[in-house]
Amino acid sequence: MSTRANGDNGDVVVVGGGVVGLTTAVVLAERGRRVRVWTRDPVERTTSAVAGALWWPYHIEPVAAAQAWALRSLEVYGALAARPEETGVRLVDGAMGETDLADVESWAAGRLPELRRATTREYAPGPAVWARLPLIDMAVHLPWLRERLRRAGGAVEERTVSDLAEADAPVVVNCTGLGARELAGDASVRPVRGQLVVVENPGVDTWLVSTAPDGAMAYLFPQPGGLLLGGTSEDDVWGLDPDPAVAEGIVARCAALRPEVAGARVLEHRVGLRPVRDAVRLERTALPDGRPLVHHYGHGGAGVTVAWGCAEEAAALVASS
Repeated sequence: MSTRANGDNGDVVVVGGGVVGLTTAVVLAERGRRVRVWTRDPVERTTSAVAGALWWPYHIEPVAAAQAWALRSLEVYGALAARPEETGVRLVDGAMGETDLADVESWAAGRLPELRRATTREYAPGPAVWARLPLIDMAVHLPWLRERLRRAGGAVEERTVSDLAEADAPVVVNCTGLGARELAGDASVRPVRGQLVVVENPGVDTWLVSTAPDGAMAYLFPQPGGLLLGGTSEDDVWGLDPDPAVAEGIVARCAALRPEVAGARVLEHRVGLRPVRDAVRLERTALPDGRPLVHHYGHGGAGVTVAWGCAEEAAALVASS
């Protein structure tokens, strides 16, 4: 079937309006495809909208592919950071705790500005690296992606899909994240619940990520709308209601690292479900009627980090159909 012989229906439908779906749609549209994104929720209310959104290949497999996707995305974010108010992307210094410099240099040497060992003043609990990384304000970035897609001739449509075959285009791209459990019959994709607390920033201007010996996480991400404090990583938990006790624990862990956070006024609580899979599913299959179907989901907490590199690979699979 020709991917260009579809009349007025557009030749690709991307199902899913999070950062992976929108970025994939942008790449396809800017390569000359007519693209529509079908999303159940407005882009401002997708799982991506509550992400802390620090660039880092966090808990994503396969590792080698994810690192390559992340480095390609790093190039794009580096360019977008020249227009932070428009794109939501800034380059911010910070410390990644419990991380060995040699491990990072093995895959990112020469690619990360300011990469070095963190000093004990910058991170006291143990070994850490210091780097300048993209930190993305998703409240700005997701609408910017939608507008970039519109300028490239694409569109975003809010609609609920019960079957991927409903998509009325010669090629369909499945970027539904957790929705793939039902839409792709894939029980291997599962939720990992994350909770955040947004507080009034008491003057923190660097990011910090820490993992205690018992696995408890703490991170601080200074965003324009407040200081994001995290976090949690709860496997197979679906609840979206913030837990006050969990929130107290998050603030306490962050205050142990940055005492000025203690007592900061709470602005908001956020909960998101990371769509985790043993490995990202990025492959071309077919719908029952033979139309090409590209699966592109299972990015866990690293969707923002790998979005552009992964989207380009997905676009190549569409082009091969």
